[in-house]
Amino acid sequence: MLEAKSALFIDIPVELKEVKSVHSIGGLQFEGDLPAALFHLQLITTDIANWKATSDVIVVFHTNAGHVTLSDAAYNASRNIATGNPYKKLVADLIDKGVKVELCGATANVNGWGNADLLPRIKINLDAMARTIQLVQKGFVKITE
Repeated sequence: MLEAKSALFIDIPVELKEVKSVHSIGGLQFEGDLPAALFHLQLITTDIANWKATSDVIVVFHTNAGHVTLSDAAYNASRNIATGNPYKKLVADLIDKGVKVELCGATANVNGWGNADLLPRIKINLDAMARTIQLVQKGFVKITE
């Protein structure tokens, strides 16, 4: 027998006019089968749309999460599987909503990945640390997942 859900009242509503955030994703933690970082990016982009806020949201994948940015062929080779990149639609949807997706150049270099190995519309930065510092110095809020 299912129990009824409790009522939820938001005690601290938030509505922003502008969002400037850089999301540093170095590893994937999961909520069920969905990477929590991608779920959280979906939440904030929905909030931004509901608020009709201006935004500059950048996500930098690095270290053990760099593979999220890979094309099917590169993903298969990197992960030693044949299923293709299961995150490609989620990433494309975020990009369609205005999120800028980047891959750490140091992560790409150590793994032997080049620009041709990436999903469309993904940029490679110098390295995740330098890029994050640059964006924080420009007033971005850093979110680490």
